[in-house]
Amino acid sequence: MPERIEADLCIIGAGSAGLSVAAGAAQMGARAVLIERGLMGGDCLNFGCVPSKALLAAAKAAASWRDSAGFGIHALPSQMDWNGVRAHVASVIAAIAPHDSVERFEGLGVRVIKAEARFTGPDTLTAGADTVRARRFVIATGSEPMLPSMAGLDQVPFLTNETVFSIETAPRHLLVLGGGPIGCELAQAHRRLGAEVTVIEMQRILPKDDEDATSVIRHSLLRDGVRVIEGAKAVGVEGIERGVMVEIELNGSRERLSGSHLLIAVGRKPSVAKLNLEAAGVAVDKSGIRVDDRLRSTNHRIYAAGDVSGGPQFTHMAGHEAGIVLRNALFRLPAKVERRAVPWVTYTDPELAQVGLTEAAARAQGEDVVCVRSDYGESDRARAERAGDGFVKVVATRRGAVLGATIVGRNAGELILPWVLAMQHRLGLRAMASVIAPYPTLGEIGKRAAGNFFAPRLFGAGTRRLVRLLQRLP
Repeated sequence: MPERIEADLCIIGAGSAGLSVAAGAAQMGARAVLIERGLMGGDCLNFGCVPSKALLAAAKAAASWRDSAGFGIHALPSQMDWNGVRAHVASVIAAIAPHDSVERFEGLGVRVIKAEARFTGPDTLTAGADTVRARRFVIATGSEPMLPSMAGLDQVPFLTNETVFSIETAPRHLLVLGGGPIGCELAQAHRRLGAEVTVIEMQRILPKDDEDATSVIRHSLLRDGVRVIEGAKAVGVEGIERGVMVEIELNGSRERLSGSHLLIAVGRKPSVAKLNLEAAGVAVDKSGIRVDDRLRSTNHRIYAAGDVSGGPQFTHMAGHEAGIVLRNALFRLPAKVERRAVPWVTYTDPELAQVGLTEAAARAQGEDVVCVRSDYGESDRARAERAGDGFVKVVATRRGAVLGATIVGRNAGELILPWVLAMQHRLGLRAMASVIAPYPTLGEIGKRAAGNFFAPRLFGAGTRRLVRLLQRLP
C-alpha cells in the first residue's frame, strides 16, 4: 500500500555520497530515507572504480612477463582467459557489494526505497507509490556517460563504462573515443589483455594533467602497442561486418578506422533528468546542480553531493562532500567544501597523480612560481625495481608554499598523499624536505624534490664563504 513517510533526511542515490550520508545520518539518530532506482553502490561499485581497477590488476598481471627478462627471469608469454578475467572482476564487485547492500543499510536503521524519485514540491517527493516529506534532502544521483554528437552513433552498438565490463568475448580491436583517464586506463588494460587498441582524442591525451607527466603515460601506452591519435575529431560512425568504422578528421584530411568494438569515453554529465527539480526550486546548469560552498542548492532545504553537484567527479570527493552535508544538515554547522587540495589519480601503468595546480595552470593564473623536480631514475628503490620512468614535480611560491604537486611513476597514487596533507595544512617545502624518509623507498623521491628547492642557496657561494669564515675560528 502507498505510504506517506516523514523523515529528517531523505537521500536520493545510493552511490558513494548517498550511502555515506545515509549511514552517518542513521547512526547519529536521524530518521533517514534512502531512495535508489538502480543498483546499490552506484557507479563506483558497479561500473567505475571497482571493476576498472580489478580489470587493470588483471592486465598488469598479464603484462608482468614482458619485463621479467631484465630481472633474469625468462617467462613464457602469458595466456589470457577472458572468462577468467570477467570472473575476477565479478568476484571483486561481489565481495564489496554486501557493504553497500539494502540489508546492511536497513540494519543501520535506514528506510530504503527501490524506486525512482520525483520532486512534487520544495519539501516533498514521490518514490514509486510512496510520498516522502523531509526536513532536508540530499541529491546524490551521480553522473552518466556523455555521448558525442556524431553522425551514425544512434545506428551502431557501442560501449561505455557502464557496459564495457559485461562483454562476453574479448574485443579483437577496441576503438576508444576519448583520451581522458577512463579512456587511457581501459585502453591500456585491453591492450595488455590481448586486444588491438586505438585511442582517438580531440586534444592531447589527459589534457587536464601536467604535459610532462602526460608524455610519460603516452610513452607507456605506445610501448604497450596502443595506437594513440591526438588532435583528431570523430565525425561519423557506421556499422561494418564484425564491427564498427569511425571516420576522423586529422590535419585537414579524413581517415577511416575499423574495429570490433567502440568505447565512448568522452566525459560524464550529471544525472538529473527525471528528478523534476523545477518543482523543488533547484537550479541546474550544464555542470550539475548549482550549490554554494556548503553544498546547498538554490533551495536551502536541498543539498547536492558527489558528481551531480558539479565539482570534481571523484569517489573520494563524494565521501568528503557527504561529511560536509552531514555537518550542515544535521548539526547546522557552516562547514564548507575543500576545493584547494583535491587529489586525483589516473591508474595507468605507471600511475599519474596530481593535487593542486599544475605548472601550466599556476602560470596561467599569473603566479610567480618555482618548479622543483626529482626523477624516479635517481631513486635506489626505483632502480632496484627497474621502475625508473617518472618524476615528482612540485609547484611552489618563491617562499616555498606548495601550490601543487604532480607525480607520474610507480605507486604515484600512494605517494601523492603527503602532498595533499601539505596543501591542506599549509606545510611548506621546508617541512617536506626535513622529514625523515625510510631508505630505500619511493617516498624519498618527494623528499628529494622538496630538498631541491633549497639546494641552490644551501650549496651556493654565500654558504661556501660562511663555512670558510667559520673554519677560521678556534
